Amino acid sequence: MACLLHLLDLGVPRTRIELWHHRIDGAEGTLMDWPVTESYCEMLAAAFGIPIFFSWKEGGFEREMLRNESPTAPIHFQSVDGLYTTGGVGPQGTRRKFPQVSGNLSVRWCSAYLKIDVAAAAIRNDPRFVGKRTLVVTGERAEESPGRAKYAAFEPHKADRRGGKSRRHVDHWRPVHAWSESEVWEIIRRYRVNPHPAYWLGFGRVSCMKCIFGSPDQWATVRVLDPKGVARIAEYEQEFGLTIHRLNTVTDRANQGTPYPMVSSKWRAIAMSKRYDEPVFLDHWEYPDGAFGESVGPT
Repeated sequence: MACLLHLLDLGVPRTRIELWHHRIDGAEGTLMDWPVTESYCEMLAAAFGIPIFFSWKEGGFEREMLRNESPTAPIHFQSVDGLYTTGGVGPQGTRRKFPQVSGNLSVRWCSAYLKIDVAAAAIRNDPRFVGKRTLVVTGERAEESPGRAKYAAFEPHKADRRGGKSRRHVDHWRPVHAWSESEVWEIIRRYRVNPHPAYWLGFGRVSCMKCIFGSPDQWATVRVLDPKGVARIAEYEQEFGLTIHRLNTVTDRANQGTPYPMVSSKWRAIAMSKRYDEPVFLDHWEYPDGAFGESVGPT
């Protein structure tokens, strides 16, 4: 959000911007992510008059987690002229476990396989990027973790092939890398954008609803929001013989925490809906409960 608003502040024409969102659970899955997120993104894009494209790994998080002596699933991505599919062939592999609670993307495979690699595959396989200059803009901040603090603010993107036959020139810019959390909230306040429902519920960082880095209070809150989903994770822990957090079961994590107070508010139903009907812009903007609150993620 801060990246988009910063681009508008810089005077970048909206016709030169497009939004991308990766469906963590695939096109139909419901295990890990906030049900409302896709609709929220669509409403946001429409309100700003900017196109949005969706991409996903077939079967999403769950299929990749359950991979057993098989290739990783194909990737689907939307483009200006329709839907593309790529991949789905390659070396056999087995996971049968949750991503590791680690800053290392080779073992915390959810970020790599369901977000980063999906975007790179879309750029590599969409002919509209051939012979063009493209700027990928993402919102990692140094303040979020020691690992992210080491990221370059500007570098060639992993899909870049400016020296290859396709002359596909792709740069990667992290414009808010040096920003503080207060600077992020300030630009959102100035544009009066209604934050994602999870922030209103008290979450300080909106990644997956059932993030592997979730704190006890967050897991306690998620169990109130989606008891069946948490029970499915507990069943997978039993099946794999390995917990999602490594040190505790998901049930233990939830038992150690206290649900956020706003879990009893109207935002509970909104966050768990697949349709977002709230206003995108607020006449009277205020900080949500999650602002400057508990924010957990990669170390």
